[in-house]
Amino acid sequence: MAPWPSSPLSCTMCSSFTMWTPLSRCIRSTKQPSGLESLNDPLFGWLSDHRFLSSQPRSGAGFSSRAVVLARVQALGRHGPLLALSFLAFWVPWAPAGLQFLLCLCLYDGFLTLVDLQHHALLADLALSAHDRTHLNFYCSLFSAAGSLSVFASYAFWNKEDFSFFRTFCVALAVGSALGFLGATQLLRQRVEEARRDTGCSALAGDGGEELLFGGEEAGSVTLGQYLRQLVRHQNFLWFVGMDLVQVFHCHFNSNFFPLFLEHLLSDHISLSTGSFLLGISYVAPHLNNLYFLPLCRRWGVYAVVRGLFLLKLGLSLLMLLAGPDHPGLLCFFIASNRVFTEGTCKLLTLVVTDLVDEDLVLNHRKQAASALLFGMVALVTKPGQTFAPLLGTWLLCFYTGHDLFQQPPVISVGSTQPWPEPPAPAPAQAPTLRQGCFYLLVLVPITCALLQLLTWSQFTLHGRRLHMVKAQRQSLAQVQTLDIKTV
Repeated sequence: MAPWPSSPLSCTMCSSFTMWTPLSRCIRSTKQPSGLESLNDPLFGWLSDHRFLSSQPRSGAGFSSRAVVLARVQALGRHGPLLALSFLAFWVPWAPAGLQFLLCLCLYDGFLTLVDLQHHALLADLALSAHDRTHLNFYCSLFSAAGSLSVFASYAFWNKEDFSFFRTFCVALAVGSALGFLGATQLLRQRVEEARRDTGCSALAGDGGEELLFGGEEAGSVTLGQYLRQLVRHQNFLWFVGMDLVQVFHCHFNSNFFPLFLEHLLSDHISLSTGSFLLGISYVAPHLNNLYFLPLCRRWGVYAVVRGLFLLKLGLSLLMLLAGPDHPGLLCFFIASNRVFTEGTCKLLTLVVTDLVDEDLVLNHRKQAASALLFGMVALVTKPGQTFAPLLGTWLLCFYTGHDLFQQPPVISVGSTQPWPEPPAPAPAQAPTLRQGCFYLLVLVPITCALLQLLTWSQFTLHGRRLHMVKAQRQSLAQVQTLDIKTV
């Protein structure tokens, strides 16, 4: 059985991209996080936001909302081009191969974490209302889908015998991304400055806001230990990260086993080109999917939409379990929709984290929200799901079928730099066993994840009346140093 060819950018491109560049989650999607890498998010979040953690700031001292936004935009303007440069460093030989790969991987992951945290924090700092945040997220998904088209464009330049054209493509992609970061951050900075001048705000004029952003510590600042104790008492944060841990596990389970399901469940019914197309479209479809779900979030709320997606995942999985593996059309729809809806849900959860930022500010009476730090703490708690997804899935398959993926000759599979081994040619009596094992793995994992998520999500109370109350309190706290998103 011949495997489907992998995408030429499968080792460098993935499904999530920032609003400015198609490089935002390259490479990182294909590797599992180590313990040190998992600490990047909270570490960089703490370095970025620890000055904002002041429960009782000195009278007259504070952080203008515009100053916080400008600091994040300035960080994106610095780190974005460096992210593109670290991507480019993979494709230009400049050191021994092993050393170059190690250094580039560390640099890329570091700059990617910085860009991700500041980009997500901007969503929480630019807008306060749920309507404005879903509006921003809508355009982010739109441009992310456009950036994901680079996966398809890479096919025109890929030649495993001659990398020169592909390297040229990577250079052009990196240069375009770096210029995009510089241009977008400069335009956003100008809009924020224009809004400040229009409203007559002087927080950023001269030495006020900028000195506070980069100066010494304020009296009454919160230590990391105190912040962690505050998070432990934040019940909605705990329920959310429990649910999100399962969601991250499911997303990476789909990413790792998507080629295996195609090969063993659908290879007799679809062509190689169709398999490659399903892989490519799975990177773009979640962004397009959000263009439909975000308006529903504005109407019904993110909580209700996410709960509906969990119920949909459970319903489709039960239907597929009852139908069995002998319906290729339904099976193809389920494999694709399961991946698309799961990835789409991950993108909607960013809006929930912004609500948690608001609640954290209100509960702990902060002067300014520590948005990047909270996003970093969420990433720290949920990243183990990335590691356990391939390990648990491989163990379950081996336990049920006796087929060990790691003891077979490796071949390149669809959309992963980690090649899935080619199974040995089994005897006719053994052939259904592996196929049946893949089928049960395909349907039982989503059922289990959906049940766990519905249980934890039912305990999450930051919606409805409580969410409106939190929003109103943050609005009142921000009236003195307001930032009107409509002017930005």
